Amino acid sequence: MVAQRSTPISRWRNHKFRALYELITPNRDERKIRMTLKQYSGPQKIPRLPLLVFITIASVLSVFSLNRQDPQTAQKPEWKLIWSDEFDGPEASSVDEKKWTAEIGGSGWGNHELQYYTNRPVNAYQSNGLLIIRALKEHYTGSDKISRAYTSARLTTRETFTTKYGRIEARIKVPFAQGMWPAFWMLGNNIRQVGWPRSGEIDIMEQIGKEPSKIHGTIHGPGFSSSKGVGGSYSLKNGERFSDSFHVFAVEWEPDELRFYCDDVLYQRRTPADLPSRTRWVFDHPFFILLNLAVGGTWPGSPDETTTFPQQMLVDYVRVYKRSLTAT
Repeated sequence: MVAQRSTPISRWRNHKFRALYELITPNRDERKIRMTLKQYSGPQKIPRLPLLVFITIASVLSVFSLNRQDPQTAQKPEWKLIWSDEFDGPEASSVDEKKWTAEIGGSGWGNHELQYYTNRPVNAYQSNGLLIIRALKEHYTGSDKISRAYTSARLTTRETFTTKYGRIEARIKVPFAQGMWPAFWMLGNNIRQVGWPRSGEIDIMEQIGKEPSKIHGTIHGPGFSSSKGVGGSYSLKNGERFSDSFHVFAVEWEPDELRFYCDDVLYQRRTPADLPSRTRWVFDHPFFILLNLAVGGTWPGSPDETTTFPQQMLVDYVRVYKRSLTAT
């Protein structure tokens, strides 16, 4: 075997990671940096291009460091996980009944929806670490004698979990088809006592098939419900569709403020100042979580000849966090 001769390039490779680490350490010694650069610029010089790249990286990181708050005094928001479902149950198993309840019915759900929601595993089940909510085209008659041409599922934590304030998020892949209406949302836990919309509603994510690149986040309450809900939308760029991949949808809910995120991008903020006059902020009590895949309805319209079945809404996880401020 012929021994490989040491070259300036190989010497550069041997030392670059150690030197780069020393350069980007937050509490670095500037004298040490100068000495390090001098060492690499000595008689056995490293190639000019790697050295220029090296110095450029260090300079950029130095600017970021100057803008950094003192870690001894900065207050950082910390989120503590208090509830979640990772959907890691056995293959083809039903959802965890300790966390979710399937709501049943085909009355249209106030939106002229076309599906019958069932509690059957064929419409909602776990597979490969995912929750799959499956909309089927089939003739189905429920125990209430209502018949529909489609079935799907609507899951809720009303009987098992509620939260007041925090970060509520889910990683979801939505379907792509005309007439489909996936949603990740919340309702006030007093809905049985005061009704809707006095209970309040927080739509963390709604998406309709005819707008494949757009999602909506909306709040509803007395005087600002249905088409008068207060909200905004977020769109993907370059023709990308939400059905192409998973996305994380979240709301950060604090007293007198709701912040809506898509993939950690804050796209809208709502406070009592955004409400119509003479209306009331009703987001001050516990809410529960819902996941559903509707078929048809006033907003998305009905499926058409381009719509194929089954359609699926895939949920990787749902997580709820509480916020606290601690000195670090």
